[in-house]
Amino acid sequence: MCKPNCIKKEVYKDMVFSSIPFIFYFLPVFLIIYFAVPFKFKNVVILIFSLIFYGWGEPIYISLLVISSVIDYINGIMMEKYKGKRSKQKVFLTISVVMNLGLLGVFKYADLFIGSFNSVTGSNLALTNLALPIGISFFTFQTMSYSIDVFLGNVETEHNFINYMTYVSMFPQLVAGPIVRYADVAKELKKRTINREGVVNGFIRFSMGLFKKVLIANQIGELWDTSLLKVDGLSVCGAWIGILGFALQIYFDFSGYSDMAIGMGGMMGFKYPENFNYPYISKSITEFWRRWHMSLSEWFKLYVYIPLGGNKKGKKRQIINLIIVWTLTGFWHGASWNFMLWGFYFALLLVFEKFLIMPATDKLKKSLKGVTLNIYKVIEHICTFVLILVSWVMFAVTDFSEMVKYFKHMLGINAEFTNSYFFYNLTNYGLILMVGIVLSTPIYPLLKKHVKGLRILKGLILVVLFIVTMSFLVRNTYNPFLYFRF
Repeated sequence: MCKPNCIKKEVYKDMVFSSIPFIFYFLPVFLIIYFAVPFKFKNVVILIFSLIFYGWGEPIYISLLVISSVIDYINGIMMEKYKGKRSKQKVFLTISVVMNLGLLGVFKYADLFIGSFNSVTGSNLALTNLALPIGISFFTFQTMSYSIDVFLGNVETEHNFINYMTYVSMFPQLVAGPIVRYADVAKELKKRTINREGVVNGFIRFSMGLFKKVLIANQIGELWDTSLLKVDGLSVCGAWIGILGFALQIYFDFSGYSDMAIGMGGMMGFKYPENFNYPYISKSITEFWRRWHMSLSEWFKLYVYIPLGGNKKGKKRQIINLIIVWTLTGFWHGASWNFMLWGFYFALLLVFEKFLIMPATDKLKKSLKGVTLNIYKVIEHICTFVLILVSWVMFAVTDFSEMVKYFKHMLGINAEFTNSYFFYNLTNYGLILMVGIVLSTPIYPLLKKHVKGLRILKGLILVVLFIVTMSFLVRNTYNPFLYFRF
């Protein structure tokens, strides 16, 4: 599922957010020192611990993070110096964009292009075999957004280098998002409220993310891994519950990580942007991307789609812009051609939906009422979810021959409708699949409203879940973080 250069050192696994050392050593020590020091030193504490965290698996890449930050910091100051002189400002903006995209190109995509060139031409150019710096896709987008916003005049230039480095390196969201723009935290870097309520709410949010990751994503993930490994023995139903397993795994994995990051940010007095809003309840692909990885969608909208002209330059230009943006969105996720296919697939769906489906369905909905309208909305949900499941096959399977094979089993080509292996998986994973499906909908928030006054009960549930989560972490070795690859 992952090219060699996106596999991290095993030692780093000891520091990921769902690990015992992080929860019981790193985070408590950080919080004790952070709360103890005066406010003027808090950003220094965040910076030091962030660099320790980032350098745990690949110490050499601390220098990469620092050099990247220094260059963008200087670019921001120089753009402020030449305010009103757009030609000179563009020089420094170009330096920032070229440097950040260059880092991605060298460390993330170089071997893909070299390998593809070798395959097409029959040459034998040596691969770089560079280890992928953890979270490079996230922190390069953050620093690049700062430079662009300074150029556009959307934010004031940051003159305090400690504050700027703190923004770039904050460990809660450094390695896997959400993508935090400088505009999101500019004020909080200088002045923020740190109180008991924020710490308690932040810890609860962190814990809920941890539960989602360990108790749901990890358990369902094993279903997908075994399904992909034994694809030749899958029935039609087996292939569909396999990719359903991946859909739930990646949602609870990534949204769980985002919850942990947002929770830790809350403990420190920062308000990070939300990244997920129950995407699987969407009635359209457009709605799905308003609910899934919202910080990435917002980034591409602000810094690629709108600058290209968005929907302001006619239908043909809008279609081209959509294809460019979503192909790039796919390619952002990984150094493999299947990600570009995944992005292009969504581009086609969005174009088809915006210009053909929505105009027709809007007229149809106006003529429907009552039960008939509700049935139609259910059909919309089902169709959207099926299209999303199809997309996850393109996302998860990097080998195109294996991808085709998996699609054949989903379509029933040379595959039984059910078999003993399907019932085996259904028996083993049926309960966790149902739990995952229920919790991927807003049912939990609705239930929470009805027990709003039962603080003791909610506290007991939180403690029990925490104990169970810790026991799973101690016993289980299967603990991947999917978005650490990107």
